[in-house]
Amino acid sequence: MDTISIALSKGRIFEETLPLLARVGLKPKQDPERSRKLIIATQRRDVRLIIVRASDTPTYVQNGGAELGIAGQDVLVEHGAEGLYQPVDLGIAACRMVVAVRKGFDYAGAVRQGARLRVATKYVNTTREHFGAKGVHVDLIRLYGSMELAPLTGLADAIVDLVATGRTLRANNLVVVEEIMPVSSRLIANQAALKTKRDALQPLIDAFARAARK
Repeated sequence: MDTISIALSKGRIFEETLPLLARVGLKPKQDPERSRKLIIATQRRDVRLIIVRASDTPTYVQNGGAELGIAGQDVLVEHGAEGLYQPVDLGIAACRMVVAVRKGFDYAGAVRQGARLRVATKYVNTTREHFGAKGVHVDLIRLYGSMELAPLTGLADAIVDLVATGRTLRANNLVVVEEIMPVSSRLIANQAALKTKRDALQPLIDAFARAARK
């Protein structure tokens, strides 16, 4: 019996995936937020969950460490997602990737005048492509947390980050000036596994698609 591994990250994606897993008929035997185990069994002997960092999910699936995975569109675009099949938009963990600046900063004027902008983000590839397509020159500053601090301290003119409600931006006197793309989480699959394990994988993929529509 082939074992199918599904790569998942802790936090919001896992929490919002749990109801989907239940609809698919998968119940984790342990809570990854409480357990130190990184491989978690389900009540199905042939399906297990592997707990990875969100940014590592595409890498595990792409390179065969897992047959399936659930990853945000932000991570997939930044990663490149070559060799990955994305059969289902699960519609969970929805948010937006945006450009934000401190209130009072004339972003439109700076872009119009061809100013070179300093932009802080962890999405360096996506940010480079976005501004490159607009013909705007940017100096990228890679940060991994507290992105909102960068414009407030003068480290950067703008940030590129994910926004759900916008409350954190407002609390720190920042405003959205551009939306790069809407983001939600996708079911992804290893293309080679789809050929070698199709009889086992396709019913799961179909079940996730039905669960996402409910």
